[in-house]
Amino acid sequence: MPITLRRVHAGVVCMALVLFGSSALNAKSVKKITLRDLDGNKVRLADYQGRIIVLNFWATWCGPCKEELPRLGQIASEYAERNVAFLLASIDEQKKVPAVRDYVSEHGIKLPVFTGVSVDLLEELAGVNIVPATLVIDEKGEIIRAINGEAREEDIKEAVDWLLSGRQGDPPAQRVTRY
Repeated sequence: MPITLRRVHAGVVCMALVLFGSSALNAKSVKKITLRDLDGNKVRLADYQGRIIVLNFWATWCGPCKEELPRLGQIASEYAERNVAFLLASIDEQKKVPAVRDYVSEHGIKLPVFTGVSVDLLEELAGVNIVPATLVIDEKGEIIRAINGEAREEDIKEAVDWLLSGRQGDPPAQRVTRY
């Protein structure tokens, strides 16, 4: 029986395998999404318009997320001089923001970290309600690729490089599943 994140008890289960069709990716725009930084300030994803966004959904209690976060930092450093923003969106409950802040500090995470992500938003954007999940979003705010499960370096680079090349060649698959 699938387990949704609403029922997941922190630290007990990291992945809930509830899949939805790939149509969730069709023409989804992230421009209207507003999150909060770790100081509580509102940040709109529209502020990143004109940049490629790699948006990762994670949680402090998720084992695969803990494996993936350092990899994302390394990949982000490779694109530091390019028009690419790597952003981390914690699905931890708002009352757990101090734990998110502590986790970021203890693990030396340098990427921007946001909170205020609901499981419903994750489902709407990624097509699933599991973490980790990563979206590659183009300069106009359209989702190009959803990576469900722990992203591999090539999963991210293939989509980002395709966008950076002016969409030369075949487009990357809209969805990659890694669980």
